[in-house]
Amino acid sequence: MEGRTVRESRVTLTQVMGPANANTLGNVHGGLIMKLCDEAGGMAAAKHARHPAVTVTVDSMSFLSPVHIGDLLTVQAEVTWVGRTSIETRVKVTAENVLTGAVTHTNSAFFVYVALGIDGRPTAVPPLICETEQELARCREGEERQKARLQRQH
Repeated sequence: MEGRTVRESRVTLTQVMGPANANTLGNVHGGLIMKLCDEAGGMAAAKHARHPAVTVTVDSMSFLSPVHIGDLLTVQAEVTWVGRTSIETRVKVTAENVLTGAVTHTNSAFFVYVALGIDGRPTAVPPLICETEQELARCREGEERQKARLQRQH
């Protein structure tokens, strides 16, 4: 099976946050941000696998700063590590105040997906081709995160 690069998996979702996305304080619901992260991560995983991918786990997600009504929310996702059927994606969220131009990193997390074949069962995924030192480092770190995840299951 031919490998795919990190670059080939990248996904960017951008959306203006309106009143329907926020609580009474004008802060966007964390659950909505998590949903968008899952969508971006899932699309990156599916692009890599060229198969549907379903969420297996999400590493801890901390909200570093609020996202407000009127902010332009951007979710960027890319594949960081792959196993036989599993795909880890790194998701990064920023909020831009379009009036001031200020961009704030609001949160990041790692999501893990499993690629599914036509029969709905896990299917093998292509190897990951890392083109930069940063990608190689993230892949090695992803392998360590996966080992830790598996340890926690036992």
